[in-house]
Amino acid sequence: MALSLLQWLLLTHILVVYMTHPSIAKVPAVIIFGDSTVDTGNNNYIQTLAKSNFKPYGRDLQGGNATGRFSNGRLAVDFISEAFGLPKLVPAYLDPSYDMKEFSTGVCFASAATGYDNATSDVFSVIPLWKEVDYFKEYQTKLKDLQGETQAQETLTQALYIISIGTNDFIENYYTMPRGRSTEYSVPEYEDFIVGIAKQFLTSLYNLGARKINLTGLPPMGCLPLERSKRLLSLGNCNDDYNKVASDFNVKLKGMMDVLNRDLVNVTIVYGDIYGILMDVIQNPDLYGFEDVAVGCCGTGVIEMSYLCNSRSFSCSDADKYAFWDSIHPTEKLNKIIADKMMNTTLHVFL
Repeated sequence: MALSLLQWLLLTHILVVYMTHPSIAKVPAVIIFGDSTVDTGNNNYIQTLAKSNFKPYGRDLQGGNATGRFSNGRLAVDFISEAFGLPKLVPAYLDPSYDMKEFSTGVCFASAATGYDNATSDVFSVIPLWKEVDYFKEYQTKLKDLQGETQAQETLTQALYIISIGTNDFIENYYTMPRGRSTEYSVPEYEDFIVGIAKQFLTSLYNLGARKINLTGLPPMGCLPLERSKRLLSLGNCNDDYNKVASDFNVKLKGMMDVLNRDLVNVTIVYGDIYGILMDVIQNPDLYGFEDVAVGCCGTGVIEMSYLCNSRSFSCSDADKYAFWDSIHPTEKLNKIIADKMMNTTLHVFL
């Protein structure tokens, strides 16, 4: 069917707008907040025990560099960045070897061992979530100096904001610290407390210009090798109670996100279902090519992480056979699976 003159004019206008403002049709940058699941090296530059800038971490990265990523290679956010046509490695904001030009297409403010709760970041003296936001505000000023007000504002509005945080609030804080949050809140009350902080955080990002946001829920934390190792009497099975807490929390988190999607103007907040992805891998390892999903590659695979996973630790010869690199964190192969699943289920809306 032939197009009318008006239709031709409209189509021509759309093409001109796209050609002169191509960034409106894509994500010009990824901006990351969270914990060790997405920390690309910020903890290298603070005084904390929560570090991974030594071998065998990073052994399967090009050059075998231990960048501070808690894995044998790249993280899920690195693969997501690449999927959007951006750099294959997202730089850490505190890394002095990068400049603002490199940060303009991707930047990570995450800090391993942190949480929504300030008390969680205090456990290992890492960067609290409010400080990650402060760094982001500083970044905005620098980005405007680099790109100019108009282009920087477009970058900030069209960027994809990835948030992965919350597990440490439970396994590092609530269930571990004596005379801590468990004496103040019941589990459901603490879930509500954390969801409240998450809502405030997302609203703050929105007020700072974020419009495309991916918020990841909790994983089945009772199936992490570290938690399995505590259940010797049950032969290292998953802690179903912890998994239920994660599942219940995720339901509350999604409910809060639905409210924000309804109440905030021109925002798209999508939920990253890490729980479903990991549980499918754990229950069906053969489908993903894994031989072991109960222990990590490093050391005995049940307690080693950070400084306990070091050059003296015996590591498996082929990390691709393992879902976990150390007692908590995924291998590069699992990170790639996570990224691919998220691109195909939720993040595709931003392509």
